[in-house]
Amino acid sequence: MQGISKRFPGVIALNNVSLEVYPGEIVALVGENGAGKSTLMKTLGGIHQPDEGTIKINGETVTIQNVNDSMGLGIGFIHQELNVFPNLDVAANVFLGREPLSGGLLKLINRTKIEAQTDVLLKRLGVDVSPRTPLSELSIAQQQMVEIAKALSLNTRLLIMDEPTSSLTLAETTRLLQVVKDLRAQGVSIIYISHRLGEVTEIADRVVVLRDGANAGTLTREEITHDRMVTLMVGRELQHVHQAKEANANPNYFVVENLQTKRYPNQSVSFGVGKGEVLGVSGLIGAGRSEVAQALFGVEPALGGRILLGGEELHIKSSQDAIKHGICLIPEDRRHLGLVMDWTIQDNTTLATLTDYAKAGLIDFAAENKVAIEMSQKLRVKAPSVAAKVSQLSGGNQQKVVLAKWLLQKLKVIIFDEPTRGIDIGAKSEIYDLINQLAADGTAVIVISSDLEEILRISDRVAVMHEGKLTGILPRAECSEEAIMRFAVGSH
Repeated sequence: MQGISKRFPGVIALNNVSLEVYPGEIVALVGENGAGKSTLMKTLGGIHQPDEGTIKINGETVTIQNVNDSMGLGIGFIHQELNVFPNLDVAANVFLGREPLSGGLLKLINRTKIEAQTDVLLKRLGVDVSPRTPLSELSIAQQQMVEIAKALSLNTRLLIMDEPTSSLTLAETTRLLQVVKDLRAQGVSIIYISHRLGEVTEIADRVVVLRDGANAGTLTREEITHDRMVTLMVGRELQHVHQAKEANANPNYFVVENLQTKRYPNQSVSFGVGKGEVLGVSGLIGAGRSEVAQALFGVEPALGGRILLGGEELHIKSSQDAIKHGICLIPEDRRHLGLVMDWTIQDNTTLATLTDYAKAGLIDFAAENKVAIEMSQKLRVKAPSVAAKVSQLSGGNQQKVVLAKWLLQKLKVIIFDEPTRGIDIGAKSEIYDLINQLAADGTAVIVISSDLEEILRISDRVAVMHEGKLTGILPRAECSEEAIMRFAVGSH
């Protein structure tokens, strides 16, 4: 891939990126969330078409218009979210849509043939499973092997693996890494995307680092270390300096003790947030940060642990319980979880407090309109009027409407999950000002973000998660991008 550029509305996802892979080589592709790794691979996989640049295979320029083109060129893609059918057996999954037929005009699926060919592929991968086993009976690791078998059945020469071990146990991970090494020995080239730098150090022949949609550097086998990868991943100048606050008079205002979530039932998380403090929560995708937020807000009630607010233990079994205690969540997916997109700014703003503008069960529309206008002006929502649908607003203004909805409540704890994802620089600055104002008013603020620059700009302390557990809590004086990233990838 040479000089690949890809633009989306308002975003340059890839800027003149180049990547080459040799036969029988494992190239690890690493970078922060949003660095452009997935966009680059989706371009190679035929999901996106590049705006500029060329792709060559064996020296010949190729055009990849769709997924079928990519597969026809010998490129296989194992996505982080597996594309399998649990209601079918292993053989049917491997040859889905390409089943060998028999019986002439009857076009009957030749089960004997697909089971025999699937068995050969499974043995090649060292998987001791019958081709007739329903996929629903297999573990996630075994289902992943079925995906790899499917790719190999297409005579794949280049296999893209996107976070292949994110849902695997340690033993399953060890087995998968051995399979990757075996495939390399058989001449298959592999692009391995992972946040787990220990795995990268173990198996990669080269490491290519992306940062902010551009090449940040390449490491040869001899140069690969945790520290060198982390430095390349985060090596940019910080544009904003955190403004120091006065010492907190109530450091354990909101306390979480041994919280267990459904995603990571064998891990527990404990931390405290001061009154008027902004606690940043960092970590890579799949670290379990959003699950903690959802447990605190009652979306997915916690499996265990205690939550205390001002010394009083709370019992949160639902979002209504959380709201009653003054806790709210600004979700990562504002379009689906934070707003009703077909409704107006006014309807969304008063959604959580509608009973405040009702008498005898009837809504006082004048009072509702008045408060919606006041909140829109206070948060500088750019719209013709509060009668405009939120679907017509920019991402930043949509986020302000979500905030307006909650700011009408008497909040004690507010949790932001990726508060500025997909938001332009100007709107980001306004969201940061709002977060600081909330803290100044005495609210305990938790900000989950994958943007390290953002975390460092707004946090008084930073809690870092890795695979369902807290690996460190850094006081402001010890916060740096490299310190956070080391905890985020599980090194100590």
